[in-house]
Amino acid sequence: MIRKKADQTIEFKCIRNGNGDTEMHKICENDDELYGKGRLFNRMILAPGNSIGEHEHTGDNEIFYFLSGTGTYNDNGTIVEVGPGDTTVCNDGEKHGLVNTGDVPLEFIALILYTA
Repeated sequence: MIRKKADQTIEFKCIRNGNGDTEMHKICENDDELYGKGRLFNRMILAPGNSIGEHEHTGDNEIFYFLSGTGTYNDNGTIVEVGPGDTTVCNDGEKHGLVNTGDVPLEFIALILYTA
């Protein structure tokens, strides 16, 4: 299967009571494309000043791989600067959040996999 960029679904959504909307480009459209092992595989874009609110993962984990821009990542209460080439992992039972602190969009890949 090949899904051309023009055919990808794009959603705009406020995530976990964050500031503003997150632009979400669905790389995989549904759980079946991840063989039931995950629920999200997206290219995400946060506009300057926008954020994903702090939240806990239960029954899954989430990985971010940063492509461009800069931000601050909340890793269980520890705030860390992130940018291109950085990877974050929020394991089952942990909390995280993200803020675009830069002047350009913060772009990253997000993958959520089930832990059970």
